[in-house]
Amino acid sequence: MNNMTDEKEIAIKIGHRIKDLRKQANLSQVELAFRCNFEASNLNRIEAGRTYPSIKTLCKISNGLGVPFHALTDYIK
Repeated sequence: MNNMTDEKEIAIKIGHRIKDLRKQANLSQVELAFRCNFEASNLNRIEAGRTYPSIKTLCKISNGLGVPFHALTDYIK
């Protein structure tokens, strides 16, 4: 595997984790995006793994979900 593949896989895993946590919190993409102060289309791209979210964006998402930052990333090996 090369670095681009590794990065893409990580983006997909983080996106799926965010989606799972959002659903557990009974939030729509629109509701979570509002809490994070960005467009729902941006959240959609993140959840689908089509973009590489910054640390700042991940912090906003963890705050919007009410979970610690590590809840988004700890399961990635």
